[in-house]
Amino acid sequence: MSKKRFGSIEAGGTKFVCAIGDETFMILESSIFPTEEPKKTMEKVKKFFLEHPVDALSIGTFGPVDINEVSPTYGQVLASPKKAWQGFNFIESVKTWFKKPIFLTTDVNASAYGEYSIGGAKNVDSCVYVTIGTGIGAGVIQTNQFVGGTTHLEIGHGFVCRHEKDFEFAGVCPYHGGNCFEGVAAGPSIEKRTGISGEHLPQDHQVWEIEAYYLAQLAYDLRINFAPAKIIFGGGVINEHLIEKVRTQFEVINAGYVNVPDLAEFITVSTFEDNASATVGNFALAQKVLHESDIR
Repeated sequence: MSKKRFGSIEAGGTKFVCAIGDETFMILESSIFPTEEPKKTMEKVKKFFLEHPVDALSIGTFGPVDINEVSPTYGQVLASPKKAWQGFNFIESVKTWFKKPIFLTTDVNASAYGEYSIGGAKNVDSCVYVTIGTGIGAGVIQTNQFVGGTTHLEIGHGFVCRHEKDFEFAGVCPYHGGNCFEGVAAGPSIEKRTGISGEHLPQDHQVWEIEAYYLAQLAYDLRINFAPAKIIFGGGVINEHLIEKVRTQFEVINAGYVNVPDLAEFITVSTFEDNASATVGNFALAQKVLHESDIR
């Protein structure tokens, strides 16, 4: 019996990561290239997978995107800030050259599934993965299923209570300004306040206290709404020093109201290097959709 190969397309706002993996979800080959206009970008995706054939493929994409399989616009990018991609349909595009099983979800859902499959949440039945980077998003998993109704969650655009030292900041969200988590806590908000990207700021900079306050609010909202066994933070802004501040602020906000495990175990950072959780999650989802197609 031949060994299966699984494909991952991680479609990010600034770059695409294409990869193939084996049945242990080890990355065998990968290619990274900038996110350009759809036709040019998808030609590179097609070339990679024609050179590296796989048995099933999973796409984890930036949003908003229609992930409802019974929707007439399933696979279509919706009101994305990336204007050139609005209305583009990932499913239709890939099916023109790939005739095997395909799964589609958001990039953050794929990351959550990677953590759930073999990452930091592999030993629990529920988790939330939160990415803090150019934007903010979260994927929620309960007993091997994504939480969501007609579409994916938009937790990054939830309403935020402003930090007392941050009222003058206008925010960076084109829709909500400084009234949502993405507007005040995504990577661009740090650079807009300080003129320096977060990765180059010293750990004692005041902005990290503000950032931790917002991420602790987000973690608290996730706890009271979804009651996960674990919350995992990833993305370019996240590091252990910041997450320790988040745990401290979470304890203050919670004020002893809801029961949580040891915060060092409950609120954690991703166990994957180079933010590879989405790639691994896509491998696992491709394996899942292949198995489901085999038993139909």
